[in-house]
Amino acid sequence: MDPDPDPDPALTRGTVLLSGVVGSTAYGFAHAGSDIDRLGLFAAPTEDFHGLHRPAESHVTTGPDVTLHEAAKWCRLALTCNPTASELVWLPGELYETRSPLGEELIAIRASFLSAKAVRNSYLGYADQQFRKLRARDPADPATHRRAAKYARHLVRLTEQGIRLHETGENVVRLVGSAPERVRELGERIADHPAAAEALLAAAAERFARPGALPAAPDPRPAEAWLRRVRAAHFTPPAP
Repeated sequence: MDPDPDPDPALTRGTVLLSGVVGSTAYGFAHAGSDIDRLGLFAAPTEDFHGLHRPAESHVTTGPDVTLHEAAKWCRLALTCNPTASELVWLPGELYETRSPLGEELIAIRASFLSAKAVRNSYLGYADQQFRKLRARDPADPATHRRAAKYARHLVRLTEQGIRLHETGENVVRLVGSAPERVRELGERIADHPAAAEALLAAAAERFARPGALPAAPDPRPAEAWLRRVRAAHFTPPAP
């Protein structure tokens, strides 16, 4: 996602600092015909924060599917351990499309955004959302099975990624080896019988209740210092 040639009009007042391919491609679920999802963060010009109207905090487009968050919003999301936003700084290297020096700095401080309570609440919370979607579908309608299987795959992925993050302090985005196929097969079974996810969620909650590798609270100081460097780098002094 190169912002320099022919930039998106929504970003002519901003600079992309970090972006990459996320979603099914990043997780290892992609197949022929899968959508390509991109996520990034950008810095709005610092002077745009000084007037009556603050700059837009996010830009979202479809076809292609691109979500870009302003740097401060991304930091706020990451401090809550939002799974979708947080994975941007944990991607496999080959999936990055923009890595500015400030983006590299953000990757270097990624662990400071993590905390045990936020990881548990976010990952289990998002998994529970997928479970509620599964329970709400009409099992007699075969047209909804494909969507249900997608919800189930994400439920499995979120619980496994969250537990690994809680226990090791590392967010492993890419499922390797036989893991993608195992998650697909488990997703199909759960899509057919959503109640099967109850034991999975209960087991995840039990493991989250054990001591892990993460601190009780995040350390916002590195993010604050980084954001101040972003604002300094993207300030244009007014003409005399």
